[in-house]
Amino acid sequence: MNHYENFNAAEPTARRWDILPRSLPPIGLSRDMAAAYIDVSPSKFDQMVADGRMPKPKRIDARRVWDRLKLERAFGQLPGDEDDSEVDRWAVFN
Repeated sequence: MNHYENFNAAEPTARRWDILPRSLPPIGLSRDMAAAYIDVSPSKFDQMVADGRMPKPKRIDARRVWDRLKLERAFGQLPGDEDDSEVDRWAVFN
């Protein structure tokens, strides 16, 4: 089960998700969805946006929507992948 299935079907956002086929991920994410996408709480996500670790949202009228691809790029820039020795060790077999 993916995290999109956790949304209550009675919520308006859940109805929007039902329109898309499961094989087509949305490009724009609400704050709660964006936080879930990178596996942090909404309050931690807010901190990460404020300090620049995560991108700022796009504005669609009064709504704030995060670009999924920008979230992926920002997530890739977070610290933690410095030790690539395990990957490099296997690179000789490629």
